[in-house]
Amino acid sequence: MARSKPSGPTVHNPGPRGYGRRFFEKGRWTRLAARTGGYTFVELIIVTTIILILASAVQPLAKVAMQRQKEAELRRVLREMRTAIDKFKDAADAQLIPPTELRAGGEGYPPDLDTLVEGVSVVNDATGRKLKFLRRVPKDPMTGDTEWGKRSYQDRPDSTSWGGQNVYDVYSLSTGTGLDGSKYSEWDE
Repeated sequence: MARSKPSGPTVHNPGPRGYGRRFFEKGRWTRLAARTGGYTFVELIIVTTIILILASAVQPLAKVAMQRQKEAELRRVLREMRTAIDKFKDAADAQLIPPTELRAGGEGYPPDLDTLVEGVSVVNDATGRKLKFLRRVPKDPMTGDTEWGKRSYQDRPDSTSWGGQNVYDVYSLSTGTGLDGSKYSEWDE
């Protein structure tokens, strides 16, 4: 009696090296791979290593971008405060601020930064209106504090201590150095 071919797929056990199962289908034997899905441990290690290398290359760029952003914020804040000081001086020179609000020997500059926020009364204004030059004393983005270095009109330009007569200029109290190599405390933006 002759043997007939099986009607459905017939499974053949894998060879001695375990290359996978063989199936007899559509008149011929086909071999399936031993792996039908998923990743090996070595592949996962290689992919993880590549991701770590890429992440370590991006990290310094992110730090520089953050520092650049803080420096831009410092420039903006310094410009804002120096503009407010100049507007106070212009108002004093235009005699919009009564002499009682100005400190003697102050040269028309504000006595402190809080005066720019609290405001000063206007000459010959019975309504009690105040001229305000800042909404608040901004934080130094480098130190995270609202404390600023101040120079009075009577101080030397490179002075690191405030004479206390008035506020002619402000600078950062940070001891750090910018991306351009200059100290934050010496910025004249």
